[in-house]
Amino acid sequence: MNVDLSSSRLVPAPPSRVWEALNDPETLKACIPGCDSFVREADGTWATSVLAKVGPVSARFGGRIELADVNPPTGYTLKFQGQGGAAGFAKGEAKVALAPADGGTTLSYTASAQVGGKLAQVGSRLIDGAAAKLADDFFARLSERLGPASPAAPESAAPTLPAPAGGARWIRYAALAAIVALLLWLATKGGFRS
Repeated sequence: MNVDLSSSRLVPAPPSRVWEALNDPETLKACIPGCDSFVREADGTWATSVLAKVGPVSARFGGRIELADVNPPTGYTLKFQGQGGAAGFAKGEAKVALAPADGGTTLSYTASAQVGGKLAQVGSRLIDGAAAKLADDFFARLSERLGPASPAAPESAAPTLPAPAGGARWIRYAALAAIVALLLWLATKGGFRS
């Protein structure tokens, strides 16, 4: 079963603050319900883990993330795959973009995923509805953590961020991992909500 997700959300903070939040593993854990890890692997990919309630049972979904077309701080492509045992799997690609906007930053994403196992049996209407609610929850938590945008903060603040150097390069990837973990969680948990 194919699942397509696409949305743009206004986050009430300037791009520089949104980028920083998306690069902070603790912020990401707090914003993605059930997310408990983002770990950089030796091969440059990220391993993620999300605990999700699947009907009456809780299941841990593990995922791997690979980055492509990285263009900090404005966009990137994420290639992801996640496995939840008998509950199912999701694999696909997401394009993510941050852009300055009146009142904060527009965070946009478009994802296409293949979903299998029990996930594929529940139908796209249930997945789409639950995915929308979970995305709302993520953005509400992110907005709450960042607070209202400061009127004195310039919207062009994102390009002035120093580029990560050497070992600090992981910061870029943490933001990407967060979005992919959200998408994996949306695809996996979404199918089991009524």
